[in-house]
Amino acid sequence: MRDVIPRLTTADQKQLCELFGKVNFHLLYKASVHGFRVDSLHEKCRKQGPTITVGYNKSGFIFGGYRTEDFAVGSVVDNKAFLFRLNTDLPGKKPLKFPVRQDAVAICDHYQNGPNFGNSLLFQVNAEKVELRSDGSYSVTNSALFGQDEDLVELEVYRVEEIKAPWRNINWTKESKQELLKFIMEYQPYVSSVSKARVLLIGPVGGGKSSFVNSVNSVFRGHVTNRTLVGSGPRSTTTMYSTYSFRNDTPPLTLCDTMGLAEDTVSGLHSDDIISIIKGHIPNKYKFAVDSPFKAGDISPSAINEKIHCVAYVIDVSKTPMLSTEMKTKICAIRSKIDELEVPQIVLLTKVDEECPMVGNDVKTVYWSDPIEKKVMEVGKQLGIAVSCIIPVQNYWSVHELQYATDILILSAVVQMLRFADDYFENSV
Repeated sequence: MRDVIPRLTTADQKQLCELFGKVNFHLLYKASVHGFRVDSLHEKCRKQGPTITVGYNKSGFIFGGYRTEDFAVGSVVDNKAFLFRLNTDLPGKKPLKFPVRQDAVAICDHYQNGPNFGNSLLFQVNAEKVELRSDGSYSVTNSALFGQDEDLVELEVYRVEEIKAPWRNINWTKESKQELLKFIMEYQPYVSSVSKARVLLIGPVGGGKSSFVNSVNSVFRGHVTNRTLVGSGPRSTTTMYSTYSFRNDTPPLTLCDTMGLAEDTVSGLHSDDIISIIKGHIPNKYKFAVDSPFKAGDISPSAINEKIHCVAYVIDVSKTPMLSTEMKTKICAIRSKIDELEVPQIVLLTKVDEECPMVGNDVKTVYWSDPIEKKVMEVGKQLGIAVSCIIPVQNYWSVHELQYATDILILSAVVQMLRFADDYFENSV
């Protein structure tokens, strides 16, 4: 639902995932947008399958009910139905769950009423109220469920979508991590004169280029590091061209960080500078000047070990829109120029944990996530890049300790970079 923003936060949805497991939540109805009206609610929610109804009151309680049956007229037995309350004020605490009594009427629908959970929890949509009755099908008190505050400030209904199969296979075992590490440590470029593959990171300001450098360094150092400066403002923290190799040349890789791309023409990295970097003309620690691109002049062609062997676009998948029209146009123009140089190009999609709460709760679900898959397909279509070249990653930017599943995503991206670099070397011979 474009332009309709769920009120459930990432933290809220993480709690709900503890009740449901691997699911997606798709917003169907939001009272503040579609109206506190019963007819509007039924229009948006009928024939949608399993749903959760979520109420928010003035006291800050978040509560509601789950049903597997469609919205319809009549009384329904649904032994999987339950009421819930999120523990938003108690960090680390699990949500409360109140199952329906076995074989009791779980749902009492009527086209003139709001959601009615077994005559226990009734949402009076038109009145913007909620009511709890003690003689219904669920055993719970109004103090436990919503703190005796019956005034609704928001009401939402989400379709609950069970995730049945991954859209890309990956092995999440610790043995798999060791196999990835082994491949990287034993990697030798196809061209004997090159000791390290050089990968250029480019993308919009705030996409996560510097964070990715830190993340790769962290995996190989064994703890979270902050080797490059990371910012969160509208302007690029990186102002110089910086190359980063790693301790003991493991991995045999150089990551090249740049100033971020901007939508306008008066800030951000100039596209001419990107081409100069790829050709090996720009030295390490060169400071960019937006109004004055680097002048290659009569510089002799660089040796293959000084050139860029793979380009990675780093894009924040959680932004809305992910790429503006101006940014999409700029990247597509850059991509066309790089195509002429026959340099392989991939995409790293960062902040997958912010885009999908299920992934935020467990990064191993990234390839089960419909929202992430849709973003992969979207960016592939926008930039004209094959879906197989688009890799979701989660950077180390908010935690202090390494997690092996996050390591696997980062290492998988590094492996693909090395493979693409070898494609470049093979074509260059």
